[in-house]
Amino acid sequence: MDKKLKLLIIDDNDEMLAALYEFFNKKNYDVVTTPDSLEGLKLFEAEKQGFDLVITDLVMPNISGVGIISIIKKKYPGTPVIAITGWGEHPEALAKEAQADLVLEKPFRLPELDKIINDLLSPKKH
Repeated sequence: MDKKLKLLIIDDNDEMLAALYEFFNKKNYDVVTTPDSLEGLKLFEAEKQGFDLVITDLVMPNISGVGIISIIKKKYPGTPVIAITGWGEHPEALAKEAQADLVLEKPFRLPELDKIINDLLSPKKH
């Protein structure tokens, strides 16, 4: 792989953010993280090359993960978005409605998330 894949991770839980950053950084991804949903959208908009994938928590102050997913999918429908949540089924239904590519419930295993990302980002087999 020539180009590092670029991930944007938005989660207001610092421990989760740190764990995801460390794991994916070691896996040779270019990782950008923020605990603030508004900041996450600004980072997404400002990135000239674009992000290969976005991971967002669903329940956050300011803009919810559902709001983030809706905005990203409207402007950049080709960007895969994974929603993560510690909250049962209601946010999951909202995330699917907002067209998240996948909803993962916390706690999840990082290798499982890595495999999902690889599957989402691997070139589609024709």
